[in-house]
Amino acid sequence: MTTISDPHVPTVSAEPIEPQLLGRDASRSRLAVFVGVGLTLFAVLNATAAIYLYRGINDLRTVEGRLEELGAFEQRIVARLDTVNNGFQSRFEKLDSQLQGRFNEINGSIARLEQNPSARDDSGISAAEPVVVTSTVADASSGNSDVAAEPAAAETPRPIKRRSAAPPGPNPAYQRTETPDGKVYYRKIN
Repeated sequence: MTTISDPHVPTVSAEPIEPQLLGRDASRSRLAVFVGVGLTLFAVLNATAAIYLYRGINDLRTVEGRLEELGAFEQRIVARLDTVNNGFQSRFEKLDSQLQGRFNEINGSIARLEQNPSARDDSGISAAEPVVVTSTVADASSGNSDVAAEPAAAETPRPIKRRSAAPPGPNPAYQRTETPDGKVYYRKIN
């Protein structure tokens, strides 16, 4: 066998040679592309997060503004409730004073009737007996009581006798029926 050797031709060895997949320049360019794509993806993610964060901050500012308006609304409501409460309180005080005045008028009228000689004869009290009238009216706003008393002519007061009218009897034209739950029914008898 004859071999021809050419110095410029590579020699083939008996061992198999693994081919190179990429050259050195090709692998550098692919690495640069991969890094560029990764950085671009990271920038897009950062931009998206910044947009959502900006929207969230704007929503938070809107909610803060509404909460501030709610505080002012609450103050207006409280002021109006105070006004209404003061109005009711003054009306209750006025009604209380009117009631106290009427009770005093009634007690005075009772005292005059008891001191009237004709009324004493009807009630069974003699003219020589002293009459003492005492009334207590509770003050609703402060819990105090006001006592109005007529001065007595003698030292020992005696109880006043009053006539009480008996309630009318049942009407014979109607029959009364009471149910177990406490309701009362009347049925006309024919």
